Amino acid sequence: MTDELYRGIYALPKIERVVFGQPAAEVVAAEAERLGAKRVFVLTAALLAEQTDVPARLAVALGARHAATWSGIAAHTPRDDVIAAVEAARRADADLLVALGGGSVIDAAKVVATCLANDVGTVDDMDALRKSPSQSMTAAGAGVRAPQLPLLAVPTTLAGAEFTAYAGVTHPRTRLKEVFTHPQQVPRVVVLDPAVTLPTPQALWLSTGVRALDHAVEDICSIDAQPYSQGTALQAIRLLTRALPATHRDAGNLRARLDAQVAGWLSTVGSQAGVNKGASHGIGHALGGTGGVPHGLTSCILMPHVMRFNEPVVREQHAMISEAMGQPSVPAWQVVAGLIEGLGLPLTLRAVGLDDDERIEAVAQAAMHDPWIRTNPRPIEGVATVRRLLEAARA
Repeated sequence: MTDELYRGIYALPKIERVVFGQPAAEVVAAEAERLGAKRVFVLTAALLAEQTDVPARLAVALGARHAATWSGIAAHTPRDDVIAAVEAARRADADLLVALGGGSVIDAAKVVATCLANDVGTVDDMDALRKSPSQSMTAAGAGVRAPQLPLLAVPTTLAGAEFTAYAGVTHPRTRLKEVFTHPQQVPRVVVLDPAVTLPTPQALWLSTGVRALDHAVEDICSIDAQPYSQGTALQAIRLLTRALPATHRDAGNLRARLDAQVAGWLSTVGSQAGVNKGASHGIGHALGGTGGVPHGLTSCILMPHVMRFNEPVVREQHAMISEAMGQPSVPAWQVVAGLIEGLGLPLTLRAVGLDDDERIEAVAQAAMHDPWIRTNPRPIEGVATVRRLLEAARA
C-alpha cells in the first residue's frame, strides 16, 4: 500500500521575462520599443518622485514615448488612489503601464490595468472586480475582463507583488484590505535592478525582505504545499539569511541586494501556484489595512508568534527552515526572531505604536475576513485565537 499522492496544479504565470542585474531605465526603454508602445504611463511612489531622480531618469530614457508620471499611490493601495490613477492613465491615453516602486505601487498598477479593461470609473465600481471568498487567489472572477494594457514592473522593495496575479487594495470606508485578482493581472516584464533600490529607506528594504521570508516560510508550511514551491522557498530562505544581514551592514552592497531581489522572486513561486498562506499573512493583512502597520513590519511582528503557534503541526517543515538558515538545532521561530532582531527591526506591536485594546480588537475582527486565516496549518478556531496571537505580539 502506498502513501496518498499529493496533488495540485502549477499554472505558469503570464510573465514573459524577468530581466535582472541590468540598468532599469535602459531595460524599460528597450522593452517599450519592443512592445511598440508610444504612450508610456509611469506609476511611482511620491517619495521616489520627490526625493530621488530615479523616475526622472526613467522618463529621460523613454524620451518621446513617456506620456506621464503619476505618484499618487499611498501605502496599502487605497481604492481612491487606484481610481485617481485610472483617470490619469485615461487622460494620458496610455498604451503601456510601468510600475516603479514597492508593493503598494505595483499592486495599484495591476488593478489599474484591470479597471481600465472593465470601464471602472468610481470607487464603488470596483466592487464588481473584487475577489469573492470562494474564489481562488489566481482565478478570474465571473465577468471580469482580462487586462489589455501591458505592464512592466520595476520593484524598489522586496515585497514581491510584481510576481503575483493578485493585489491587495484597501477599502476607504471599511479599512479592510480586499483582493483583486485575474490570471493575466501580472506584469509582462519584471526588471530587477539593485541600483534603483538604493534610495529605498533601509528599514523598508529590510522589512520587506522579512516579508519575502514570510512568503517562503508560510509556503513551506502550507496545507497545500508543493515540492516545487517548497524547493524555491528554501533557496529564497538561504539567500535572504545571508543577503539581508549583508545589506544591513553595507547598504551599498549591490550583489547582496540582487541576491535579495532574486530571493524575493523565488519566494513568490508558491503564490503563483495558488499555494495558500497562513495566519501571519492573514492577520498581517488586517494589521496593515486596519491597523495601518507597513506590510514588512507586520511580518517582523507576527511571523515568529504564528510560527511558534503552528510548530506542533509543522515540526518537519520547521526543521527544513532551521537547516536552510544554518541553525538546524534551533527551533525555526527562534532563528527567524533572531534574524529580525539582528536587522534592528521591531518585534512587537508596541514598537510600532499599536498598543490600545480597541485597535487590537479591530485588527482581530478584521483578520477573520481574510481567506488565509482559514488555511493556517493549525486551525484558527475563532477571533479569540487571533486575539491571543496579537496579545503575544504586543509585549
